[in-house]
Amino acid sequence: MTEQTAPIRPEPSSAGDEATTLLGYLERQRATFTWKSGGLNATGLRATLGQSAMTLGGMLKHLARFEDDMSTEWIMGDEQLPPWNAVDWDSDPNWDWRTAGDDTPEALYARWHDAVAHSR
Repeated sequence: MTEQTAPIRPEPSSAGDEATTLLGYLERQRATFTWKSGGLNATGLRATLGQSAMTLGGMLKHLARFEDDMSTEWIMGDEQLPPWNAVDWDSDPNWDWRTAGDDTPEALYARWHDAVAHSR
């Protein structure tokens, strides 16, 4: 593993309205997550720590779902997007976390980047 230099992360405006402040903090969190998880291979994305089953790959897939659900359902009031709308969330509420290990790093990163772009 090589040491990564911290990127410049956007600083949320302290003088903005509520929406501007919220979006500023969201962009900062996205930049932080990109810095911390970017460029990992399949082994890195599937790694767990201690007893936790949580992986960074699972977090990428879960955050992609969150971005899609937030922008599509919660804000626009539209139906859930694929592939999320094909999942039986009642019987498998952790589907996004559980299935991330089946996806390639390229697919996980692309899904998250696409969802962020759609959300923006």
